[in-house]
Amino acid sequence: MEVTLHIPDEIAKRLSAAGGDVSRRALEAVALEGYREQALTLYQVSEMLGLSRVETEDFLGRHHVSLAAIAESDLDREAALFEAASRRSPR
Repeated sequence: MEVTLHIPDEIAKRLSAAGGDVSRRALEAVALEGYREQALTLYQVSEMLGLSRVETEDFLGRHHVSLAAIAESDLDREAALFEAASRRSPR
């Protein structure tokens, strides 16, 4: 899905001046909030941002977001998803 955000020019300039791609920063913010709210899994955040599992964990840590406590069955499912994804396209 594509999402379009309308940001006033002055605010866009400030965000751009702060460094980094504004579109990427917006995507990362959505991923972080989705994970904080437990609406997204670690695997979904990884897919959204195009990161490996380790890179995703590092990304969450840099933003002071703890890894969610998940049930053992969910952990097994997440591990299987990451394993299948790593066989499809190594990062």
